[in-house]
Amino acid sequence: MPFDREQMKVKAAELAAKGVFVGTSSWKYEGWLNQLYTPARYEYRGKVAATRFERSCLAEYAEVFKTVCVDAAYYSFPSEKYLDGLVTQVPSDFQFGFKVTDEITVRKFPNLPRFGVRAGKPNENFLNADLFNRAFLKPCEHIRANVGVVIFEFSRFYPTDYEHGRDFVADLDKFFGNLPKGWPYAVEMRNKNWLAPEYFDCLARHGITHVFNSWDAMPPVSEQMALLGSQTNPELVAARFLLKPGRKYEDGVKTFHPYGQTKEINKEARKAGAELIKEGKTAGAKKKTLIFVNNRLEGNALNTIAAMIAGSA
Repeated sequence: MPFDREQMKVKAAELAAKGVFVGTSSWKYEGWLNQLYTPARYEYRGKVAATRFERSCLAEYAEVFKTVCVDAAYYSFPSEKYLDGLVTQVPSDFQFGFKVTDEITVRKFPNLPRFGVRAGKPNENFLNADLFNRAFLKPCEHIRANVGVVIFEFSRFYPTDYEHGRDFVADLDKFFGNLPKGWPYAVEMRNKNWLAPEYFDCLARHGITHVFNSWDAMPPVSEQMALLGSQTNPELVAARFLLKPGRKYEDGVKTFHPYGQTKEINKEARKAGAELIKEGKTAGAKKKTLIFVNNRLEGNALNTIAAMIAGSA
């Protein structure tokens, strides 16, 4: 089932009323013009103006979908001004997924130019609960009603970071014990061998959601769903369909950019997404389900979402 803007608008609203929010991972894609976005809204002198599009396309996105994952929060702590700029473009029932800033989630800074003199060095703020509370949660406080999930995305750890998964779980346990309660926290892992009972037990003990994620070195979402105890929070389910397992991020970009069409169907991901939607609809208002789909899964997240919703009927 290909994406149809008006049909999706109706379906997304119906699902949101049942506690199921399905949207994309980020939203500023010109490849969606004439599919989700109306070019005339962003034109200047007969051409789509990139700055105008990026600044205001969230408003048009939110006319159709009820949730989106904000990747930008991963790169710098969100300011109140930035968050206000998001919330003023969406309706009151819109739910944002926010990735927690890497200042909190990276144990050792990667050797990338953006880290400057800290590249390759240990991060003194890794799992710093006070900094997270002050620099991340505090700005989010005034838009709390629109915060659907707060995702701690941990890049893959290596033996030089942690010798054993249980050591990471012990640090995670301590960290969550020091956080304010009542926020919709979730953890996204990139170490498949650490998806063990002690990890799921730690999350369940603190009421934290495990994010089912489709990623390069992770098992498929359906396999994560089948693991005993993997639904760690009875009130919140979260999933991010980002990449086909075994595919590198850079290869996903190269294969699918500019994301205007589906180039490869991922049956497993579509089926898993449909199953999560179906479970969420059945559970009703007592449970919230948030599902985010990336263009780099199949080439066009809009079509992937449409297929998942159709498969859940």
